[in-house]
Amino acid sequence: MRSRELEQFRKLLLAKRRMLAGDVTGLEQAALQNSRQDASGDLSKMPLDMADVGSDNYEQEFTLSLIETEQATLQEIDEALERIENKTFGTCEGCGGRIPKARLKVRPHAKYCIECKRRQEQGSL
Repeated sequence: MRSRELEQFRKLLLAKRRMLAGDVTGLEQAALQNSRQDASGDLSKMPLDMADVGSDNYEQEFTLSLIETEQATLQEIDEALERIENKTFGTCEGCGGRIPKARLKVRPHAKYCIECKRRQEQGSL
């Protein structure tokens, strides 16, 4: 791949990384906020409605799951930036062939060509 193309992909990856890092920070703050009682400043010892507690727990678990997914994507982006530096960007880690540029434009942190990704998802790679 030409250096001009690599630079375009590097810029695309860095922009995506900045956006995701900001999202993760916001999600972490939302997930780790105080309980509803602490956040509202309610100092009474009245028990909370169990349905509210259940909803709060579900929302927190869902948010933590989103954080985990986005952190994994950030790791993939960092690995793609390393591949650019190592001049291996665009090479499939499964078969050693070229990853089509159309795929890289949609998913610039892709490690596999479409066929190898399909085999990996089926458990045969």
